[in-house]
Amino acid sequence: MVRFADEKDLMRVNELRRQVNELHVKGRPDVFKAGFGEELQDAARAWIQGENSDVLVAERDGVLCGAACVAYVHKPETPYCAARSFYHVQELVVDEAFRRQGIAGELFAFMKKDAIKRGFDKIELDVWEFNVSAVDFYRAMGFRETRRWMEYDL
Repeated sequence: MVRFADEKDLMRVNELRRQVNELHVKGRPDVFKAGFGEELQDAARAWIQGENSDVLVAERDGVLCGAACVAYVHKPETPYCAARSFYHVQELVVDEAFRRQGIAGELFAFMKKDAIKRGFDKIELDVWEFNVSAVDFYRAMGFRETRRWMEYDL
């Protein structure tokens, strides 16, 4: 079952988000900081309380086993870009103990229905190249690359 999170879910949502943070720290210690301090934990509360954001949670037998932090983005026209709106997946995590059971797919199916209900015609996200399992999942769900962010070490 997938639903919108509320305040009572915060502790477990942050336990899940900590797993994502640790994956990022391991994959890019030059970019991400170790630890999962109060400021990172408060982000989930802000997403739940925000007018243009939510946290979605997936449950199995009463256990919160997955979460997605999403934002409803409306960008105004600029000299370079047309105005546009999209459903942005900021974080998606499935507890290590529950992976490969279709939970991420259930979260994504919920997101698709929610995005359509809200009038969006696109879901966007970014993913780090080192996170091969996430890249593979998103491709399997039908995401396609639309741009590349590159770096050059000096």
